[in-house]
Amino acid sequence: MSFIVVPSIDLRAGKVVRLQQGDYRRQIDYDFDPIATARQFAMAGATWMHLVDLDGAKEGRPAQLDLIGQLIGATDMNVQIGGGIRQTADIQALLDRGAKRVVVGTAALENWQWFTTLVHQAEFADKLVLAVDAKAGMIATRGWTNTTGRRAIDVAREVSDWPLAAILYTDVAKDGMMTGPNYEHTQALAEAGRVPVIASGGVKDLGHIQRLRDLNIWGVIVGRSLHEGTLDLAAAIECASK
Repeated sequence: MSFIVVPSIDLRAGKVVRLQQGDYRRQIDYDFDPIATARQFAMAGATWMHLVDLDGAKEGRPAQLDLIGQLIGATDMNVQIGGGIRQTADIQALLDRGAKRVVVGTAALENWQWFTTLVHQAEFADKLVLAVDAKAGMIATRGWTNTTGRRAIDVAREVSDWPLAAILYTDVAKDGMMTGPNYEHTQALAEAGRVPVIASGGVKDLGHIQRLRDLNIWGVIVGRSLHEGTLDLAAAIECASK
């Protein structure tokens, strides 16, 4: 399995930002143009880009569709996007704008029957990513404010043979902190089934990329480390390919 480094842009009010541990009160603002940032990712050799609509996540519906469409059209990168996806129409709207994958988290976990039916519809096969955000191994929803009674690994086992594009695993305690990913839980999810796993949260430098590369996962999402210069994207992509 190849290992893919996926640069990320978190959008709020049209600007590039980053939240620490998903907390809107702990927002880091970056003086970057989103379109220019996406083009820099492409020039560094990225083939995938991850977008998060933070306004959408807060409002429960996609809130920056025009900008998202511009970002998708700005480069040849494949784009996956999440944030506020609550209904089928939201997913279709993003796919219609050129997204390759749509990330669904809260709505999937809170309306499991809807998500189960959706995933098994032919038109959505391999286009949906299940976001599994966890605190101490337990899934959290609604911007990580609500901890469910479901274990992340149990959900990974349940969807093992589903036609999902991937499971996006985020350890809430690690996200935006650049202290290193949760390698143990990431590997456990990867071994729980056949759906590819994408790691997210905590990556700071090439050492973290190297350790993740040795796990049996599809890729890793990196954001703050790129914006703050502790990780060079071109070097990370080269490291991932070894």
